Amino acid sequence: MSAIVQSIIPGSAAARTTIVPGDILRKINGETIDDVLDYRFRAYDDELFLELTGSSGKLKLCRLRKPEGEDLGLVFENALMDKERSCANNCIFCFIDQNPEGMRNTIYYKDDDVRLSFLQGNYVTLTNLSHRDVARIIKFRISPINVSIHTLDPELRSFMLGNKRGERGIEILKELAQAGIMLNCQIVCCPGVNDGEMLSKTIRGLMAQGASIHSVSVVPVGLTKHRAGLAELRAVACADARKIIRTVEYFNAMCVKARGTGVFFCADELYIKAGYDLPSDAYYEGYPQLENGVGMMRSFVSEFEEALLALKGHELRAKGQVEPFSVATGVLAEKYLTNILKLASTKCDRISGSVHAIRNDFYGESVTVSGLVTGGDLIAQLKNSKLGSRLLVPKNMLRHGDEIFLDDITVSDVSNVLNIPIRIVQQDGADLLQAFLGN
Repeated sequence: MSAIVQSIIPGSAAARTTIVPGDILRKINGETIDDVLDYRFRAYDDELFLELTGSSGKLKLCRLRKPEGEDLGLVFENALMDKERSCANNCIFCFIDQNPEGMRNTIYYKDDDVRLSFLQGNYVTLTNLSHRDVARIIKFRISPINVSIHTLDPELRSFMLGNKRGERGIEILKELAQAGIMLNCQIVCCPGVNDGEMLSKTIRGLMAQGASIHSVSVVPVGLTKHRAGLAELRAVACADARKIIRTVEYFNAMCVKARGTGVFFCADELYIKAGYDLPSDAYYEGYPQLENGVGMMRSFVSEFEEALLALKGHELRAKGQVEPFSVATGVLAEKYLTNILKLASTKCDRISGSVHAIRNDFYGESVTVSGLVTGGDLIAQLKNSKLGSRLLVPKNMLRHGDEIFLDDITVSDVSNVLNIPIRIVQQDGADLLQAFLGN
């Protein structure tokens, strides 16, 4: 157990006790706290009796009252309060296995921890859960949980995951669904493996689990040029994408008719590969799988258009001409960023910029998303370009909470080599508009 108190939130219930950093939480209301799930469940009540061990090793007892469900106010050194569970699968499509050698160690780490699914939205396979784990999820009503399911065929799932417990994961999914645990699922579509009739079979099987299946994203397999020794797979082509979209939209329409809401959604990348326009805002019904690339571009464009529409006349005319700028993006988003820029410059003629689609030489040209563009590729492809007064770079190119690209090149490195200030754009259209305006 790693329930060492790191800090206490000021003004919280815990701040009114004698608890100090360094204390170790042992029990709440007589129940042992093994990890964050125990803590979240046991700390929910309005009256709590805490047993801790102080830095001297002596037992410390605290009684407190708080509104039911209110956070207790303890921050722990380890957010899970336990050792993180790594992945025991060997998926045929695993992107982590397709990284080149020599990157930072964290790039190669694979997690498969259901607690991180609940806390942070990570996708898990359910293959490493014990019967006790499943019972705790159901007892504590831990929900939602995000599951990488890929197929409901036991033999095929075991093959795709490279783990004979693939079938067990299907059984757990059904057990959780029957218990009313909300599940968001993901299907990574590999042409010739789990598409076609197998995809239809998987979707039917998920529909049979009822309302517990809250949403399902269907995303294309991502393949890099670093696949030596890995399973032979082919990328999703235009024809594949169109067949997948037809299948998914057919069953989604059935769900809308039967349940009054959609369940199955294709990633933006599939529509773009198919050469189709993105669906409207209404189609995504609140964007339940936005972080999985489902509706991300549609949401971004809509946010930008709303922000542009809300601009006041003086904002459009203020400060005169905006100095020309450049926008860096992945190949996949080039068309949409170009259209956005054209729309902005039409309404506000003082906006002048250019879009640069960065080819992914680091991972290979089949990788087209902006989130996998490296600092090295930015430098190599923009060093002889006329970039204007500043370069706009999306936040998703950088490591979370930092200004470092996947290849460990920093924003400052890129700025210094290209001799241009860099403006990091947040993942929303309104901030992009402000960046266009020089704010």
